[in-house]
Amino acid sequence: MTAQAPLPALKLVAGLGNPGSKYAGTRHNVGFMALERLAAEGATGFRQNPKLHGLLAELGQGAARLRLLMPQTYMNDSGRSIRAALDWFSIEPEELLVVVDDMDLPLGKLRLRAGGSAGGHNGLRSTISHLGTQDFPRLRIGIGAPCSDPSDRKARTVGHVLGRFHASEQPCLEDVLAEVAAGIGLIQRLGLERAGNRLNSFQPLRAPA
Repeated sequence: MTAQAPLPALKLVAGLGNPGSKYAGTRHNVGFMALERLAAEGATGFRQNPKLHGLLAELGQGAARLRLLMPQTYMNDSGRSIRAALDWFSIEPEELLVVVDDMDLPLGKLRLRAGGSAGGHNGLRSTISHLGTQDFPRLRIGIGAPCSDPSDRKARTVGHVLGRFHASEQPCLEDVLAEVAAGIGLIQRLGLERAGNRLNSFQPLRAPA
């Protein structure tokens, strides 16, 4: 019986968003919101790290240490910060998890994948460009689309992703952020595939109104 290959350890979670109070709480910043939730649960905080062009927090110690990165390079240049962190901490792309918003998924839906294309997301496009590979895990958090009509949707995309969640969506968003935090813990303990079984079938208790 051959020994099973060890699962790649999760060493860095990068949540994508735009820096500054102007963008705080916007749909495009749900990756930041997920990491802020995770840091708060771990009773830790973020500090500016100029070498990484981002804010960095750490959970745990030793081999179980998990670093949380919020690039401060703006969404379209997220990959520069992530590349710097991988190089600085000697982390491989498969030991990374990128947390991003996804307009093609409704609020309340999550999608964990081990790799793939940018799917039209500028933050993922920048990350792929800087890493030179599509083979890194990513967790997409649904933020919903502005409308169903394709032509109208394109015109309303920027306003939608840079807009804030409605009051009626907040309970669902809270459920989602709690699940993401729990899911990242599952990835650490059980690996991507088993964590994905739960995350990809997640149904929020408080569905958006």
